[in-house]
Amino acid sequence: MVNPLYARLQTTARRLIAKFGQEGAVKRLTPPDNVYGGEPTVTSHPATLVPMAYEARYIDGTTIKTGDMQIYISSVGLAIEPTVGDVVTANGTDYAIANSDPNKYDGVTAVVFIVQGRND
Repeated sequence: MVNPLYARLQTTARRLIAKFGQEGAVKRLTPPDNVYGGEPTVTSHPATLVPMAYEARYIDGTTIKTGDMQIYISSVGLAIEPTVGDVVTANGTDYAIANSDPNKYDGVTAVVFIVQGRND
């Protein structure tokens, strides 16, 4: 059951990301058909997001590396749930998603997607 509190939090997150964020995209690579083969296809999903560099105290060199970005993505209007293997375009740079947190506190409503982007 959807909790109205999380719907309000989702609306607040969308408003703040729209105000302070930028337009970007989440790209998902679909592998070719196992039987017929072919080329993999990339599907780009427009998104509103806020990229932020990690504070130095969080960078440990293994889990979080120098250059990694913490990217907040509005869940409103996004057709997919960003996950490891997807690529986020922010600040004109492509970041591979190294870690993803959908922030579904009630198990249903994604308040905001927080991903760790890595530019290898």
